[in-house]
Amino acid sequence: MCRHLAWLGADRTLADLLLRRPSGLLQQSWAPRQQRHGRVNADGFGVGWYVPALRPQPARYRRAVPMWTDASFASFAEVVASGCVLAAVRDATVGMPIEETSTAPFTHGPLLLSHNGRVSVDVLLALLAGRPDAPPPDSRCDSALLAALVWERALAGLTLADAVAEVVTTVGAKAAAREASRAAGDAGQQPPSRLNVLVTDGRQIVATTWDDTLWYRVSSAGVLVASEPDDDAPMVRVPGGAESVSEGRASAESHPATELHPGNGTDVWVEVPNHRLLVADTRKVTVSNLISQDGYSGFTT
Repeated sequence: MCRHLAWLGADRTLADLLLRRPSGLLQQSWAPRQQRHGRVNADGFGVGWYVPALRPQPARYRRAVPMWTDASFASFAEVVASGCVLAAVRDATVGMPIEETSTAPFTHGPLLLSHNGRVSVDVLLALLAGRPDAPPPDSRCDSALLAALVWERALAGLTLADAVAEVVTTVGAKAAAREASRAAGDAGQQPPSRLNVLVTDGRQIVATTWDDTLWYRVSSAGVLVASEPDDDAPMVRVPGGAESVSEGRASAESHPATELHPGNGTDVWVEVPNHRLLVADTRKVTVSNLISQDGYSGFTT
């Protein structure tokens, strides 16, 4: 398992987002508070950030070592600032390579992606075989293969939210069917898939929670979406597949920086200055689509 976060809003230094928070990503690399699978995230870390004035593609820094051992990152993180950042610390799935190319965030064009969880590589390879236009993955690890599927759907013209939702639900269904088949054939109980994804293009964040936690905090400066809170300041927990939107509504209403507007069906809008956050419960996966006011990228299932 891993931990990850995404920030969208005013420029903040990487050190402020990742290193200085009392329970931030640095602390989560050795002592996560809510991680359900694994106890330490020491198999690598990575961060991607945007500098729109220079280029639309994000910059990226990845290492296959624990975050706390990289003195060079701690140094330049003090002077690098961005209005959109995606970062992750890694606890590698058993059997997956421990190398920089297997470490999030993965990127293609203006997109960044982090995957917190595990998926059968066989399922992902089978899906990629049917999509010859998918960009080559960074590595053969499950997260890189999952990212290639998202890139292919986005390149096919789907909105970012739709691309993530389609890939996550398709992969989850295929993996569940395979796990059930193997169990019926006495091949042993297979661990369930875990599909917690963060994706951004520098202007919006799309996130899923599938067998783990997802939180967000809204402030006048922007929005933080993360696997778990980075300090004791109030955060709102996004309802997962087994939770109802009403529980999410109660949490959101207790957050003074949000104004909640129930939508159609199970959709809930949380509106904040300059941003809109849509939490849509889709039975097994929750997709949070954060967008700026210059446009709305819709989500459908």
